[in-house]
Amino acid sequence: MKKVVPVLIVIAAAAIVIGVFYVGTRNSLIRADENIGAAWSEIDNQLQRRSDLIPNFVNTVKGYAAHEEQLFTEIARARAQLAGGGTVEEKAAGYNAMESALSRLLVIVEQYPELKADANFTALQDELAGTENRIAVARNRYNGEVRAFNTRIRTFPGSLFAGGLGFAPRPYFEIQERARELPQVEF
Repeated sequence: MKKVVPVLIVIAAAAIVIGVFYVGTRNSLIRADENIGAAWSEIDNQLQRRSDLIPNFVNTVKGYAAHEEQLFTEIARARAQLAGGGTVEEKAAGYNAMESALSRLLVIVEQYPELKADANFTALQDELAGTENRIAVARNRYNGEVRAFNTRIRTFPGSLFAGGLGFAPRPYFEIQERARELPQVEF
């Protein structure tokens, strides 16, 4: 009996240490997952803000360049794709489509000096630029949270428990390579 008690104490102590280790790792993974959700929410808010600005921006440009109907239709389609996206990948695809359409719209704007001088257009362009900056900051924050989370679930000790707890790597919110190219402006 005297030999059994120390063995039971060691087993109990090991179980407590493992339990504390498990709970600490689980809580850490949950916090990281929640941080990703909060960062994504900020991206979603800014994308919605931009989506709300686009119709006013397009309507202002339409007054000067009504013959660009195909581009306006493409912008409307991209806006619908962005608003309808549920996953990060779908939102990123909508974002990329919107970026492409807006860059072509800005090329058209360059051909209309009177439009660039319009006070309403200038104010909308400033708001849109500010929103784009907020989206870039939010995307950077989100991708940082995803990187930290993905690293945590792939390294020890998170890798021991992540799969069993239902945690899987999260996708980054990335822009397409062609969106990095500057649009060509010709006069």
